[in-house]
Amino acid sequence: MEAVAHCAGHCTYFCYSLPFAVSCIVLLRVIAGFNRLRQEQRGLASKAAELEMELNEHSLVIDTLKEVDETRKCFRMVGGVLVERTVKEVLPALENNKEQIQKIIETLTQQLQAKGKELNEFREKHNIRLMGEDEKPAKENSEGAGAKASSAGVLVS
Repeated sequence: MEAVAHCAGHCTYFCYSLPFAVSCIVLLRVIAGFNRLRQEQRGLASKAAELEMELNEHSLVIDTLKEVDETRKCFRMVGGVLVERTVKEVLPALENNKEQIQKIIETLTQQLQAKGKELNEFREKHNIRLMGEDEKPAKENSEGAGAKASSAGVLVS
C-alpha cells in the first residue's frame, strides 16, 4: 500500500485540504517518510514471525528428543554440513538455541512497539489519515462541542 495523493494537478499525489504554502515536495517527503516507517515496521514484524516459527520448530524437536534414549544417534545440520551426534550432545545445544531465539524475539517485540509508537507520533505530527479510516472523531468534534473539525492532512492508502 503506497500513499495516494493528488496536489491540485501539480503532481501525482492527492492533498487533503493542505494549506497552499505546503509544496508538493514537502508532501512527497512526508509520505515517503511515513511509508519508510511502515516498511520498517513490517520488516520487524516479518522477522519476529519468522523467529516464532523457528522457536516452535525448536520446541517440537526438543520435546521429541527428550522422549528418546540419550545414546541414540541423531543428525544435525551445522553450517550446511550434516553431522552425526547423540541426543545427549544435541539436546543442550538445541535448548541454548531456543533460549537465544526467545531473547531475540523479545528484543524484536520491543523494537516493534517502539516503531509503532514512532509511526503514530509521525501520523499525528503530520495529520496523516489512512484510507478507510473511520472519520467519527472528526464528526464528533464538529457536532459535540461545536468546534470546527480540522480537515487539513494527508490521506494515505
